[in-house]
Amino acid sequence: MNTRRFILKAAPAVERHAGRIPDPVKRLRYLRCEMALLQRRAGAARPARYLNWVVIVAAFAVVPGPIPTGTAETFARERELVIPIPDSSSVVPPAAPRVWRVETSNSFELYSNGLRVDLTFAVHDRPRAPYPIFPQGGVVAAKYGTAPVGIVYHTTESQLPPFQEDKTRVLKRLGRNLLEMIRREGSYHYLIDRFGRVFRIVDESDAANHAGSSVWADAGGIYVNLNDSFLGVAVEGQTGAVGEVTPAQISAAKVLTEMLRSRYHIAAEDCITHAQVSVNPLNMRIGAHVDWAGKFPFAEVGLPDNYAIPLPSLYAFGFDHDATFLEVTGGRWKGLDLAEERVERQAAAQGLSGVRFKAILRRRYKDIAAALKQQAAQDAAATSVLDTTAAQPPARGKSEE
Repeated sequence: MNTRRFILKAAPAVERHAGRIPDPVKRLRYLRCEMALLQRRAGAARPARYLNWVVIVAAFAVVPGPIPTGTAETFARERELVIPIPDSSSVVPPAAPRVWRVETSNSFELYSNGLRVDLTFAVHDRPRAPYPIFPQGGVVAAKYGTAPVGIVYHTTESQLPPFQEDKTRVLKRLGRNLLEMIRREGSYHYLIDRFGRVFRIVDESDAANHAGSSVWADAGGIYVNLNDSFLGVAVEGQTGAVGEVTPAQISAAKVLTEMLRSRYHIAAEDCITHAQVSVNPLNMRIGAHVDWAGKFPFAEVGLPDNYAIPLPSLYAFGFDHDATFLEVTGGRWKGLDLAEERVERQAAAQGLSGVRFKAILRRRYKDIAAALKQQAAQDAAATSVLDTTAAQPPARGKSEE
């Protein structure tokens, strides 16, 4: 019996026993010990990636709370802890229009909605890796995605001279310097400059280094660290600057968003800003980056007001925010209040204080983040070995000596 089959056969018994452990910390400790024991019994040399996700998914599946009774009422209450509750005031957003490529060359692509993408600075980066989608209910195993599921909008936070005719040469020079820097660092998939020109930087098949520590969720599950799962679109500008974006940039963002949503079937609620997803794991606060913390032109880009979406980082992982963050947002975020209300309801349903319940959520996040970090280190080591092997000259036979 191979290792994976062995683990799958033993997992139900482990999960049943874990379900009888009321303390979430002890439950997770038990799961870790059991999975390590199963690994040794199976004589496995390689299942680190799989076992990491088994432990994490089991921790998700056994939702923190009282010992399950097996009744429908208990099951519904426990699922409520992690499954978002639809906002009754929300309006179903319109589907993205069909957009297709009309013309292509070595230097540009033209699309049916008028979008023109400049390919002058396009580069390949790290290929997009399959990314885990963490369950929001009692699911046996995490799913993996391979295609982009959303868009994260950024501002470049770069030098921003006045957008005036007599500054045209300066604007073009600074814009080119910015493009060169973003290309070197692989920061975004697309950049929209002050004149509304759309440049592809990192190829869509690759991952850009745009999201960092980040969290989002939708009906499909929870996403942690979005470089692989979301596309990064940057607008040349600064958060809070006078004339933050130009009309040309807004028009360009609209047609670019239409194209990407059409190509990858991206839901409107997965088109969000960097400030909405960015988190700081060190202090467990949101808003490590605050670009587009307020004033993103959702309506003008053809999207609903996604600032009203409850923040998954708060209700799924117990992150907090501070007064500084609220000041940057300008008080527009209905989603902050909705997420906090959800946490209060969840804690009350479990008979826990808000502090205790948040501690459980935070432990969940830290376990996931640690597993992701471990997997990234393993992948980097494996890539290094492959690169070293590929760089070595072939061994010479005796006939060649």
